[in-house]
Amino acid sequence: MTFRLRLTSWLFALLTPLSLHAATEVEFQSWLSEFKQQAVKQGISQTTVQSAFKNVSLNEKVLELDRRQPEFTRTFWQYFDKAVTDWRIVKGKYLYQKHRKLLDQVTQKYGVPGRYLVAFWGMETNFGGYTGNLPIIESLATLAFDPRRSEFFSKELMEALKILDQGHVQVSQMKGSWAGAMGQCQFMPSNYMRYAVDGDNDGKKDLWGSLPDVFFSAGHFLSNLGWQKQENWGREVTLPDGFDFSIADGKTARLLDEWRKMGLKLADGRPLPREDMQAKLILPSDYRGPAFLVFTNFSVIKRWNNSNNYALAVGHLADRIVGRPALSKQAPEDDAALNKEQMKTIQQRLNALGYEAGKADGIAGSRTRNALRAFQKDRNLPADGFPSARILNVLQNPIK
Repeated sequence: MTFRLRLTSWLFALLTPLSLHAATEVEFQSWLSEFKQQAVKQGISQTTVQSAFKNVSLNEKVLELDRRQPEFTRTFWQYFDKAVTDWRIVKGKYLYQKHRKLLDQVTQKYGVPGRYLVAFWGMETNFGGYTGNLPIIESLATLAFDPRRSEFFSKELMEALKILDQGHVQVSQMKGSWAGAMGQCQFMPSNYMRYAVDGDNDGKKDLWGSLPDVFFSAGHFLSNLGWQKQENWGREVTLPDGFDFSIADGKTARLLDEWRKMGLKLADGRPLPREDMQAKLILPSDYRGPAFLVFTNFSVIKRWNNSNNYALAVGHLADRIVGRPALSKQAPEDDAALNKEQMKTIQQRLNALGYEAGKADGIAGSRTRNALRAFQKDRNLPADGFPSARILNVLQNPIK
């Protein structure tokens, strides 16, 4: 290859990404022009549209964050220990007492105890300390332009414009997460429009700077999600020796009396309360970790964020804020996350040993857990069916 040809090839390689980016930006601006017209047709004022989209461009950082998939899934303990920290407990207790009068007003109206409102506040934005710094309109426009979830984010973008058009917040203030969650309680624009409340009666629903608006909005949201006024979220429990871990599926609801007859007790050894209510049993880690009986409000918390670990952290943080004890268990020394390849190895080993774990896809579904449970029973191991670094080591180093 001649020097001139090599130089030409090098320049083409250097310039091509820039050219592609420029082409994408042109397409984005063309799409944006059409979206602006739709917004005006739906009743958004020209002034709001011009102000909202001034200097908006395709945000590559948002697209990167949207596509980023973590290699490792954190264990329960890795998540929980970062979510329910000593600092967050102490801060939560202080803020709960400081804003008790306001919180009690929210509880009286919506039935959600103040400790939960403070716990959500702490989990979502570190009690308002960090609400996100990305421009919401640019983030939503970028995600709406991207074909992957265009319909969903186009609707959210239109709702964000309505918030601006109604004068609740200025464009410069409307900042949040890369995915469009906003304010101290991290509402998506559609939830903002449905559930945000003007708690201080100033004519605006300000989820960034008004704590009355933040707390009343969170209470309104949880109430509409089905919060049960007379129920707790759940309780840590102990399991009897020889317990059938397959019952702890987090799906099957049984009366507390049934769980009591199976030998379950509260974590401090006291008997389960004699109340006519149902609960589901959850083990977020392996047999060495905590066990929880969870009630209807646990499912309500998951409707805010559909994650067992998140809901357990919110519930426990709420408990700690009012002085209830820490969990009875701590993370074992060998607690470690599994990546997808390690999960595939577990499935491959189980299949090779004659336990039908299904396709080795790196996803621990019910078939994999049942196969693992059968393997554990045959080896006289606690049959929790929980894939972990510990059980991977057992499968890779079988005792002969």
